[in-house]
Amino acid sequence: MKFKVFRFKKVKSTNNTAIRIIKKNDYDFGMILSDIQTGGKGQYGRKWISYKGNLFASFFYNLNNFDTSISKLTKINCLIVKKLLSKYYKKKIDFKKPNDLMVKNKKICGILQETINKFDSNFLVVGIGINLIKNPIIKNYPTINLYDLVKKKDKKKNY
Repeated sequence: MKFKVFRFKKVKSTNNTAIRIIKKNDYDFGMILSDIQTGGKGQYGRKWISYKGNLFASFFYNLNNFDTSISKLTKINCLIVKKLLSKYYKKKIDFKKPNDLMVKNKKICGILQETINKFDSNFLVVGIGINLIKNPIIKNYPTINLYDLVKKKDKKKNY
């Protein structure tokens, strides 16, 4: 079966959309992308604050052919996203359990995994939110965005 990409202008949550697609269709794997989320999900029932221009994506796949634990898949998924970010930001990116990526002790990315059962198949949904151009201001939890980390200062401008 072919990998299917689903693109949306606006969804409540890319993970919720992936779960709906799994339940109503016959896809073993796919990706959901959206320009905006109105009810993004975070770990432990928290909300993921979504600003247009940031990345909101969820991947899903059937776990029946995997012989790997969910905790190992969590580590693998975090390493994949960390490697992607390191292509743009060359300095240290830390992993904060269970699923956050941090730069300078500030959250830049959250990864939310959910399992879903459909008949005799188990699926893993991996939601990824990356603060690309704007980060939320959260009391007692510093955040940062990729643009602020990598933007080049124009030293020739006279202000």
